[in-house]
Amino acid sequence: MELNPLMIFIAAILTHNIALSYLLGMCPLLAMSRQTNTAIGMGIAVIFVMTITAIVNWLLYHFVLIPSGSEIMSYLVFIIVIASVVQLLEMIIEKFFPRLQSSFGIFLPLITVNCTILAVSLFMVLRTYNFWQTVLFSSGSGVGWALAITIIAAIREKLRMVSDVPQGLRGAGITMVIAGILSLAFMGFSGMVDIQ
Repeated sequence: MELNPLMIFIAAILTHNIALSYLLGMCPLLAMSRQTNTAIGMGIAVIFVMTITAIVNWLLYHFVLIPSGSEIMSYLVFIIVIASVVQLLEMIIEKFFPRLQSSFGIFLPLITVNCTILAVSLFMVLRTYNFWQTVLFSSGSGVGWALAITIIAAIREKLRMVSDVPQGLRGAGITMVIAGILSLAFMGFSGMVDIQ
């Protein structure tokens, strides 16, 4: 049975949220979730990079690597594509959104080594997704990651305004607690669809 691409998109956001179900991409999730504006900007950057790289990687995998019998080179090719797209994004953000660029700091170039971006390209190969399934899975995974970081940032901002978080939990500690509670909440969607 071939999965409906729309169901793959919804599942990638909710039931198979790459940040909350697979716990991938936690470094930028922890570091960039201090302010909602920065979290939204990073979420949009991840959606863009994840979608573009998955599309390009699918095309290269199916039209270059498989016909030439060099599937073993897929990791290297995927990483080169990811680095190229992140470099392009960094140049665009630096040109048009310099304040956002400065708020990202080192974390925008680190999208290159963010495991979520590579994981989406690897999932599309392992799950043998067709082109449209790959497009919707990658964009859904990006939206799911963006949703997770935005919710975490909003909760952290609210906590700073209304409560006194114990000293030992400030920073990464409270972020991991919030991510754990959100993971449990997103598990409530687990009966909707299985995309594996």
